[in-house]
Amino acid sequence: MSELKERLLPPRPASAINLRENAGSRPSASGRQPLLGVDVLGLKKRGQGLKSWIRVDTFANTQVIEVDKFSMMRRCDLPARDLRLLDPLFVYPSTILGREKAIVVNLEQIRCIITADEVLLLNSLDNYVLRYVVELQQRLKASAVGEVWNPDSVELSRRRSRSLDNVFQNSSPDYLPFEFRALEVALEAACTFLDSQASELEIEAYPLLDELTSKISTLNLERVRRLKSRLVALTRRVQKVRDEIEQLMDDDGDMAEMYLTEKKKRMEGSLCGDQSNLGYRSNDCFSLSAPVSPVSSPPDTRRLEKSLSIVRSRHDSARSSEDATENIEELEMLLEAYFVVIDSTLNKLTSLKEYIDDTEDFINIQLDNVRNQLIQFELLLTTATFVVAIFGVVAGIFGMNFEIDFFAQPGAFKWVLTITGVCGLLVFLAFVWFYKRRRLMPL
Repeated sequence: MSELKERLLPPRPASAINLRENAGSRPSASGRQPLLGVDVLGLKKRGQGLKSWIRVDTFANTQVIEVDKFSMMRRCDLPARDLRLLDPLFVYPSTILGREKAIVVNLEQIRCIITADEVLLLNSLDNYVLRYVVELQQRLKASAVGEVWNPDSVELSRRRSRSLDNVFQNSSPDYLPFEFRALEVALEAACTFLDSQASELEIEAYPLLDELTSKISTLNLERVRRLKSRLVALTRRVQKVRDEIEQLMDDDGDMAEMYLTEKKKRMEGSLCGDQSNLGYRSNDCFSLSAPVSPVSSPPDTRRLEKSLSIVRSRHDSARSSEDATENIEELEMLLEAYFVVIDSTLNKLTSLKEYIDDTEDFINIQLDNVRNQLIQFELLLTTATFVVAIFGVVAGIFGMNFEIDFFAQPGAFKWVLTITGVCGLLVFLAFVWFYKRRRLMPL
């Protein structure tokens, strides 16, 4: 192993060796001796980019592994932009991507990579991630028990292992490959999470809206504003999940790409057939998912890989559209079931939004009614002010510095007051009749 490592790895520069030796022999600034047997430089280098992943295999076994970004790219044959979708430091919309050897799933809290043999999730303390792992384990164990006790599944596995042609035959309707079981649990977790949030929002919204209609206050308006902001954000997330599922259902090619188990069996079958043509034994077939070093690979292996790529392209071109349509029925039914669920959640949020809009319209009508009443009252006050101004005009006229015989009469003040009041009342009634005729106020 050490000889192979020295042959594959480049030689270490002398500066790094001297630096490590000097670091091991020189005491630290605090007077303590450095830790013996610990490669500090190597540890720092290895610590960069390492992420903790939870691995769940087909036998429901879980394992926590630490893999860096480039190793994960080579392991799952994924580009860097797909792994960036799973980064918890960034917020990306819900996405389901079907690749050559993996399915990249980003649905709310569930961010994972699904292959034909394993599921890789970012290690998180989120309850939804832990529930996903537990639920996936339970379903895998239940399906394993069902396959053991179900004679049809045993007979089905025997038919598959008889010859290479049985690999290309359609499976039974009750059979779901590993990647679809993992995808189903992810879809169920995302739909359940969004539906629970929608239900909580409904429970909080309807009493608040009813209270707002009965009592319009600044506090209730602020609570409704926050509620509507949450509703818009949740509706956007639900709409994105629904659009993603609908886009997959509309594209048969994307659904065909997600059959990872069948593609793996085809590739292994093509490899075994090609090796038999080249004179290899049948038990020398190896999995294509294992990486092969280009340095240590013999020329025969490289020629084998080249011939394998030719066989794979020839086989892919030979697949007809009718077989692809038959193969995607299982996945289409699975996606359709959860499309109905997420569409129901979206309809629930849409109904809530319509109720909020109706409440806002009702409040606006109430405010307009109050505003109209204030305008009518202001109009009456303006008319009354005009009538009172008549008294001011009369008082101003009689308050001038001149003498007339009318001032000498003893009942003159009463007559002036009575006549002025009657005239003011007639003017006020004339204005009210005009408002009523013009329908400016309902009197």
